[in-house]
Amino acid sequence: QVQLVESGGGLVQPGGSLRLSCAASGTIFSINTMGWYSQAPGKQRELVAAITSGGSTNYAESVKGRFTISRDNAKNTVHLQMNSLKSEDTAVYYCNAAGVLTMIRKSDYWGQGTQVTVSS
Repeated sequence: QVQLVESGGGLVQPGGSLRLSCAASGTIFSINTMGWYSQAPGKQRELVAAITSGGSTNYAESVKGRFTISRDNAKNTVHLQMNSLKSEDTAVYYCNAAGVLTMIRKSDYWGQGTQVTVSS
């Protein structure tokens, strides 16, 4: 059984920083892509940033230059460093692991979500 556990959300003032972390547990052989999605109230879940096992990254236009995604393949962890936060970054952030290869199957998984609130 694969589980994704997120941490690092919270309340921060505009212009501040937060670091989100996500750890995948279970008997995992490999993970193709790990990423972060955000979902604001009344809106669809959307990609914030993703990183492949080879280190290629993809960012939403709205976070380029402010957010940095990183990954430790050996530990099956992914991090999102969020700087210069804006009120519009307020959302629930979900960790995603795509193409998770275990002994049984290859599948995608989601974390439970962590709230990020940017407010003065």
